[in-house]
Amino acid sequence: MSDGAEGRLPGSFRDPAGFVFRRDGSFFRQVNRSYQATFATLMRSGLYATLVDRELLIAHEDADPGLGPEPDAVAVLRPEQLEFVSYPFEWSFSQLKASALTTLRVQRLALAHGLSLKDASAYNVQLHRGRPVLIDTLSFEPYEPGLPWVGYRQFCQHFLAPLALMAFRDIRLGTLLQRHLDGLPLDLAAGLLPWRTRLRPGLLMHLHLHSRAQARYADSDRTRASLAGRMSRRRLDALLESLESTVRRLSWNPAGTPWASYGDQSSYSDAAFADKERLVTEYAAQAATTSVWDIGGNVGVFSRIAAASGASVVSIDSDSGAVDLNYRQMAESGERNLFPIVADLTSPSPALGWDNCEVTALTERGPAGLLMALALVHHLAIGNNTRFERLAQFFAKLGRRLLIEFVPPDDPMAVRLLTMRNHTFPWYTQQEFEATFDRWFQIQRSDRIADSNRHLYLMRAM
Repeated sequence: MSDGAEGRLPGSFRDPAGFVFRRDGSFFRQVNRSYQATFATLMRSGLYATLVDRELLIAHEDADPGLGPEPDAVAVLRPEQLEFVSYPFEWSFSQLKASALTTLRVQRLALAHGLSLKDASAYNVQLHRGRPVLIDTLSFEPYEPGLPWVGYRQFCQHFLAPLALMAFRDIRLGTLLQRHLDGLPLDLAAGLLPWRTRLRPGLLMHLHLHSRAQARYADSDRTRASLAGRMSRRRLDALLESLESTVRRLSWNPAGTPWASYGDQSSYSDAAFADKERLVTEYAAQAATTSVWDIGGNVGVFSRIAAASGASVVSIDSDSGAVDLNYRQMAESGERNLFPIVADLTSPSPALGWDNCEVTALTERGPAGLLMALALVHHLAIGNNTRFERLAQFFAKLGRRLLIEFVPPDDPMAVRLLTMRNHTFPWYTQQEFEATFDRWFQIQRSDRIADSNRHLYLMRAM
């Protein structure tokens, strides 16, 4: 994560129980006096230890309460530091599904310890050490028998609704989460879902009927206390089982997206691909950094080469299918230092939320120690008509070093892109590429990939 400015995080303001702040490059969480009793209950109950042991909650160390930037602090926690922060609208289908199941598992364990999640926001979950974990230690409250789960609506809006739309309508509808930071309105989701989803009991109950109930009671003056006795523990357990079953049954096949089946090897002979792997391994070792962003990472072949050196690698691609395949492989193999996300570099995730501070822009979450842009420049330069100067400026902002591949204009992939354009690109030459990037970077090494005319470069930002 970027060190950024010191002090209270501007986006951490919604929870009266506490907030996150930064000091000396590390992140801390202040616990406010209003949450003191509940926090003590959480720590005594054994829930915290159970969740941390099962890697479902971020671990923390107690810090000096005097570090708290506001006088209401009764405790200050130093959580295990996250290596990268991503947001739900940047997750693939499988990532969002795994995060939903993690949230439900946490809630069921909380109930077993006499506590309950007071919210079920997808923003309380992050990918950490290869798996989704809850990062908000202050998300718990004492369980009150007879009351409904207060996080139910939020869970449906943040997880179930977008997952159902992605599974049954179009994978790209997951990006609606970028417009609706508080979760997808259930009436919107129900209206977009095909009629056949009403034949699935879980979706009928938790989305379609839930949406109607919301509309029916929108102007009601009912309070939570007025619902006392309406939800027995047995009914609550059944509700959670139904939610889990409904989420587990949702599936999506990533093979239908443009680049998921393309792969990283499609444009190379076996000899060229083997040589590219060798060179990327050498370049990554020479860069000797702990943080890598692989932009246009596809299914993560070269992301994994960088990760093998011990670096934390954010593997970025605009194709949801490729990212999903990348994440599935990561989850199956138990990889701990890979962070696949869905993001389009031609329109990267912006700053969003209240005062544009709740969500940090993708470009502000760097810079990485090494930025990898392999088999990408021709797509941006020709496909998106972006001059080398704009690319060099942009890349210099994202990474301190750059491992970049130049695909010459006579390469079959470049020729294919050029034939689809209605004007020429006389500036798209290797000489112009080197001359332009030389104004923003110091070129430290360059090699031609064997059995091809493609070139790799290792550069340092100036």
